[in-house]
Amino acid sequence: MKKWMMAATSAALLATLAGCKSSSNDDNDAPEVVTPDSITLNYLGRYSANIFGASAAEIPAFDPVNQRIFIVNAQKGAVDVLKAADPANPVLLQELTVESITEGAVVNSIAYKGGYLAVAVEAPTKTDNGWVALFDATSLEMLGYEQVGAQPDMVTFTPDGQYVLTANEGEPSTDYQIDPVGSISILGVSEGQLVEVRTAGFSAFNTQADALRSAGVRIYGPNASVEQDLEPEYIAISSDSGTAWVSLQENNALAKVDIATATVTDILPLGYKDHGTAGNGLDVSDSDDAINIDTWPGVLGMYQPDSIAAYEVDGETLLVTANEGDSRAWGEDDQAYWDGDASKGFVEEFRVKHLVHVSGFDRRAGDDLPPQLRELAAGALLNPTTFAYCGATAADPGDCRADENLGRLTVAWTDGYRKDANGDPVLFDASGNQNLAGDRLMYDNLYAYGARSFSIRDSEGQLVWDSGDQLEQYFASDACMLGANRTIPCSDYFNATHDEGDTFDNRSDNKGPEPEGVTVGQLGNKTFAFIGLERIGGVMAWDITDPTAPVLVDYLNTREDWTTEDPSTVLATAGDLGPEGLVFIAPEDSPNGEALLVIGNEVSGTTAVYQINQIVN
Repeated sequence: MKKWMMAATSAALLATLAGCKSSSNDDNDAPEVVTPDSITLNYLGRYSANIFGASAAEIPAFDPVNQRIFIVNAQKGAVDVLKAADPANPVLLQELTVESITEGAVVNSIAYKGGYLAVAVEAPTKTDNGWVALFDATSLEMLGYEQVGAQPDMVTFTPDGQYVLTANEGEPSTDYQIDPVGSISILGVSEGQLVEVRTAGFSAFNTQADALRSAGVRIYGPNASVEQDLEPEYIAISSDSGTAWVSLQENNALAKVDIATATVTDILPLGYKDHGTAGNGLDVSDSDDAINIDTWPGVLGMYQPDSIAAYEVDGETLLVTANEGDSRAWGEDDQAYWDGDASKGFVEEFRVKHLVHVSGFDRRAGDDLPPQLRELAAGALLNPTTFAYCGATAADPGDCRADENLGRLTVAWTDGYRKDANGDPVLFDASGNQNLAGDRLMYDNLYAYGARSFSIRDSEGQLVWDSGDQLEQYFASDACMLGANRTIPCSDYFNATHDEGDTFDNRSDNKGPEPEGVTVGQLGNKTFAFIGLERIGGVMAWDITDPTAPVLVDYLNTREDWTTEDPSTVLATAGDLGPEGLVFIAPEDSPNGEALLVIGNEVSGTTAVYQINQIVN
């Protein structure tokens, strides 16, 4: 039995001991540790950049010494500095720019530690190498900067403050003709200076592409080596500052990094979620005007986490992942791509109804047919055994492609079709017979983006627990209410999107509520995970003290206007839309002595502050 499986019992015992009165009258006794029975979230206030839909509030950080919130304002390409002595009324103090590094540079991410603010800076041409800048958090002076890999997308400090790490995503150019390598940069911090830059790269894995694919790592970009195809997204670090885990979102994997040697020691595939089993259902249609959470055999979810966080249970590191999902869609605004020029981009997503139409692919030419798919075949079929439940036969998808069934679901055409030992497609004729002269693919499974869940995994990436379909089931239930005053039924806006009003069921065909942000916080002897939901919005709070049995304890969504078609016209009263990043503030660091949560909302351009109320019976 793993040690963390005894965590709930241990935590309960510690909580009991913490609640006991000490028999000593010694004034030097340690302060009593209070462990809450539960928590609730309460809206305190917000700062608004008054800019809608332009990512004016993304990633937050907090300075407990100066009581300041830092928030990435991508619209400005800068960092907004907010006074937060009164957390209910954050006020703009000034902005930090990075134009002194190079004209047109923009900020992607920030992190605070020990009086310093680290800033990830993207080059004006995103495929060029970026930088990390270090600021004095008190004087707000830039202390220096160093070059790192292409497109540093996330930055964080090690817990001991000795290093700054960046996830250099290395996304391709829009036409996919330039594809930088992904990497993780490790920068030493000493006496206010960035003293060393080392790179943990993936070149050692270039010869292992076939083995990685066989293990479940998605390596599929056009003409890409392994190191080009892997795109680091987010970083979590062990409490001893020795190991980092990096989400490779599009690749459905994690990279494990030894910080001391700046070496990627392993690439950990995350597997797939079987949406055909009980408890793993999902709503797959945005056009049936109904909530229909059901199981769909043959549909597999790619976990593809965005944010990840680490916490420790009985000496073992566990990882919390927000399984957002993400596709590669490059060149989609260039009509030449849709007209058949594969050199203009690469789009891997396609609706099921178009993928398996009996007339083949060409009916979508010039519209949404990826030319790379057309190069593979002229059409596709569904495995008649797996998908018999919705009427598929060898030659006809039947009712599977109906809008109320699987037709509207967005899937990856790059995954799921039958391949031979060399990885080439096995071809079939239009009658569903395997045929060397055929021109049809056979999809044995359909791969959907994201898992509409959050997960807990061990240090080797093995799944410990997943929330299954609990998120969508909760939003469909009478228990879920929206708005700061919790007066709006969630079911009225089930799977709504974040930038329009009156969009019931809008995202059911593609990633659902889209869990994206995650942070963890310790209160007494309990650990809580806070999950930000990009589309429907708001934050879920889960007690994850026992990693095998997390419990939902609260949900707060401070979007107030759900009906105005264009929320930008009512921005002052719309509330908070599109949470991106979150930061937990412990009571001892908080301006008001209470645990807080700060959320950057990229669509509404608001930085919201929630108070975490501890319930002790």
